[in-house]
Amino acid sequence: MRFLDWAVVVAYLVYVIWDGIRMTKHSGDVEGYFLANRSLPWWAVGLSVMATQLSAITLVGTTGQAYSDGMRFIQFYYGLPLAMVILCITAVPFFYRAKVYTAYEYLEKRFDAKTRSLTSFFFLISRGLGVGVVIAAPSVILSIVLGWNEVTTIFVMGLSTTFYTMVGGVQAVTWTDVKQMVVIFFGLSVVLIIILSGFPADVSVSDGLHLAGASGKLTTIDTSFDLKESYTIWSGLIGGLFLFLAYFGCDQSQVQRFLTAKSVSEGRTSLLMSAFLKIPMQFLILIIGVMVFVFYQFQTPPMIFNEVEATKAAASKPADYQNLQGQYEAAHAAREQAAMEFVRVNRDGNEALIQAAKENYLKSDSEFKDSRKNATEFIKTTNENKNFNDVNYIFPTFVIANMPAGVIGLIIAAIFAAAMSSISAELNSLATATIIDFYRRHFKPEATDKHYVFAGRVATFFWGLFACVVAMYSTSLGSLIEVVNKFGSFFYGSLLGVFILAIAIPRARSRGAFFGLLFGIISVWVSSHFLDIAFLWFNVVGCFATVTAGYLISLTVREGTQN
Repeated sequence: MRFLDWAVVVAYLVYVIWDGIRMTKHSGDVEGYFLANRSLPWWAVGLSVMATQLSAITLVGTTGQAYSDGMRFIQFYYGLPLAMVILCITAVPFFYRAKVYTAYEYLEKRFDAKTRSLTSFFFLISRGLGVGVVIAAPSVILSIVLGWNEVTTIFVMGLSTTFYTMVGGVQAVTWTDVKQMVVIFFGLSVVLIIILSGFPADVSVSDGLHLAGASGKLTTIDTSFDLKESYTIWSGLIGGLFLFLAYFGCDQSQVQRFLTAKSVSEGRTSLLMSAFLKIPMQFLILIIGVMVFVFYQFQTPPMIFNEVEATKAAASKPADYQNLQGQYEAAHAAREQAAMEFVRVNRDGNEALIQAAKENYLKSDSEFKDSRKNATEFIKTTNENKNFNDVNYIFPTFVIANMPAGVIGLIIAAIFAAAMSSISAELNSLATATIIDFYRRHFKPEATDKHYVFAGRVATFFWGLFACVVAMYSTSLGSLIEVVNKFGSFFYGSLLGVFILAIAIPRARSRGAFFGLLFGIISVWVSSHFLDIAFLWFNVVGCFATVTAGYLISLTVREGTQN
């Protein structure tokens, strides 16, 4: 990066940390630190809800996913609007009027303390793992930009965000989220414009979309019902519905957002805002990834986007690496020629010629993919890294190589903004659950507000360190956008099942809820090991297993008793 890029990034980071520290004046008591005194406007809460979910994983992982796999990932979000409407009717008024700090606090009122503690514990584990993946994504970018190793960048990114979250509490989290969303949307708009302007002079946006469509990158609906397939309309509408009901209705990182709103109606409006803006925003991010794919039809992309791994392999076996590089460049030249021919013929409108040009293009594209696959296998073997996957490096590498001075800094700042908004919100929710559900409930029930605020800051620091350790092992697990949702899907369905037992099934008892949750978690683990189904369906399995087991176990408890 050049001086102007560094200036943009440094100015952004300094401002965010300063702004977070400035919010300490609103965080002197427990309700102020954890819930902003329930005083925030709906639009700020709505943007914070979106920012919490829009992490750097979305910008880095989703764009890389779209480059490799096209728009199919958009189906993941098809269940979101329905989930938000259901939660606006049920969860928002329910939790808001219960005057709770955490979603799990209610479970003690409905069942008992051990059910509350177990549910909160599983939240802490799932969200602690998830925030580790959220930290890993921007660290991938920093490692490319700065030439640092990923461990160093993980701790720099994670602990800097931990600092302002410790100091300012939920006030700092929400209002920095609002400003960060402005940076993110502006950065995304700029990068899309520059990508499109980088197409060859005789290739229009329409030509690029036809090319992407020919390669299957624009598919947004897959109606096949295949439990093994991660992204179909059915996995999105059913599995996604259960995931989003659990995430926005049972996950403290989201429940805490609408609990900070001024009223029930403003809490509802904040969720509806996210419901109907999330899919268009996700579409924009995915189309950027697809346009990067089109851009690289006419410019030679790196054979390996992870420059560190590529350099290591090239130094180990230079002759073999150069041979693969020659094959790769020849395959790309053939694909570029076929792509230009398809664009030219497609304008003429002759169906027979278009079909022939399309088949030739798809053949050359397949050969190009084979050459890249060979290079990937070479990296895995040479570097003894069987988990190697550079999908998360595609977008940052493209940005560094192709964006002008100043714009690189803006986009890096946008990715930082996405990362810090999610990290801070999740660390704050982890601290809230730790202090309210465990420390205040079981260890120090009569302390002062000042003591609990101090304990909340210590808990935030602990979870920041924990997440950094998780992040060290996350970047080798594949697409980060999939990894974080897989982590969540192991727990979310079962957590949703407990709340369904609590709210919708009067006959449910604490024994049923407690052991039903354990049964649900075990059923997801068994399904992941012995059934060949996509991870979104784990949410359905966990929910149904928890509700069914919880209800049947509750029947063994005599009427009129709780346990």
